[in-house]
Amino acid sequence: MLKTLAALTVACTFAATAPLALADPEPVPAPAPAAAEGPVPPLSPTDGEPGPPPDNGIVGSEPPSVVTTPDGWVLALAAEEETQLPIPPLTTALSSREYLTGGTFLASVKGGGSTKPKGGTIEAGYQIGCGIALSAVRLTGSIGLGSSIGQSGIGNISMPLVGNVEVRPKPGEVINVSVTKKKFKGKQTRVTLKDVHIKIDGCVGQSFLRSYAVLTSKGSGTEDIVGYYGVTKTV
Repeated sequence: MLKTLAALTVACTFAATAPLALADPEPVPAPAPAAAEGPVPPLSPTDGEPGPPPDNGIVGSEPPSVVTTPDGWVLALAAEEETQLPIPPLTTALSSREYLTGGTFLASVKGGGSTKPKGGTIEAGYQIGCGIALSAVRLTGSIGLGSSIGQSGIGNISMPLVGNVEVRPKPGEVINVSVTKKKFKGKQTRVTLKDVHIKIDGCVGQSFLRSYAVLTSKGSGTEDIVGYYGVTKTV
């Protein structure tokens, strides 16, 4: 009887203490995961690249206009050193455009025609458009007059013109703005424009500007005309 009780006591003691010996240690809490970072935006193709250079106003000129008259004279009309510089409008209005323009326009009559040339006229100006009509043109400014003698001994008059041109648009057309028109004698002439201020009001879209010149050569009972049109600038 005593042996039986002792065996039961040992068994109970082992059964009671065994779970304590086999129990797992207290788990250590895992550290909270780091917050996920948002996606890295891709680099723009223009990142790190220099922007476009500022507009210096220099524009190219079209090839000279040349025509041979029926009586054998060769008329030539060309332009060089043209500038069309967009500038911020003084009114800061989104519908206003302003330019400072300039250039030199050269005209000549060469060859050995059957008639005697008696000079003519040269006109220089600008064509302006923005998908709407242009009206109420106003030109103000001053003209500087100078003269020179070429190798041929023919006198040449240079008239640098500084002024302002203002136009007010309405829906519909393109306008020619004549900056200067002068008569000449002999076989060649030149007109120089410098810092002519052109202002366009009421143009809600893009504006378009290009130079033009017209040479009219007169002879004994004849009149021949040739035109030049420059490169179009869009702003």
